[in-house]
Amino acid sequence: MSDPSIETVGMDSLIVRLFDSIDEEHMPWMLAADHALREAFGEALIDLVPSYTTLLVHYDIQRLDLQAARARVSEALAGLTPATSGEGQRHVIPVWYDVSVGPELERIAERLGVSHEDVIARHCARDYSVFALGFAPGYAFMGRLDDELATPRLKTPRQKVAAGSVAIAERQTAVYPTLSPGGWNIVGRTAVALFGRDREGYSLFRPGDKVRFEAISREAFIEQGGDPTPLAERGDTPTEAQT
Repeated sequence: MSDPSIETVGMDSLIVRLFDSIDEEHMPWMLAADHALREAFGEALIDLVPSYTTLLVHYDIQRLDLQAARARVSEALAGLTPATSGEGQRHVIPVWYDVSVGPELERIAERLGVSHEDVIARHCARDYSVFALGFAPGYAFMGRLDDELATPRLKTPRQKVAAGSVAIAERQTAVYPTLSPGGWNIVGRTAVALFGRDREGYSLFRPGDKVRFEAISREAFIEQGGDPTPLAERGDTPTEAQT
């Protein structure tokens, strides 16, 4: 890791940039930096938001001025070493893969010249790293997908994507935690609740976690509390992927 850069983005916020590219191998460094900064700022920290390559530090200007805040960042990251493996949690998310709830499953299979089952097997074949949370509460950006599964975002986003929809965009995958608009390719649905105010930290996933998807039947999905209503019946308009 090269020397971090510190950018002022507001009177009470700094962006700390550790890397310039997305890579799963960067995650131990990002986790270590997250921990070090939280320790260094203590009660002066209002919020800290890690992303793929940066961390946003929002601090209390009643406790620290800009110079002091920048100094704390520099001191916290001096001699930083990567976090040890296994610090994040591992989650197995059961998914019902079916074109009724994941219409892009058909398009991806046709593009690759393979069966739906082969697309599903590839999506379930590896653990994905949680890089960042964003877009919506509990929405985790995960990667990286197998190159062949990489699929462009939809040209026209859907107005409504069902909660629990499992999606693909480029070499990333995600699960929509709530009903919302969305432009990713939907391939299935899970009954697992990803966000809740009664959960510590609200979100099931945290940056640094590992996630693996597991294919289940429609019957098992319903038994787990899943809603099998087809996506098209929710007022969604079919769209085509960008080329």
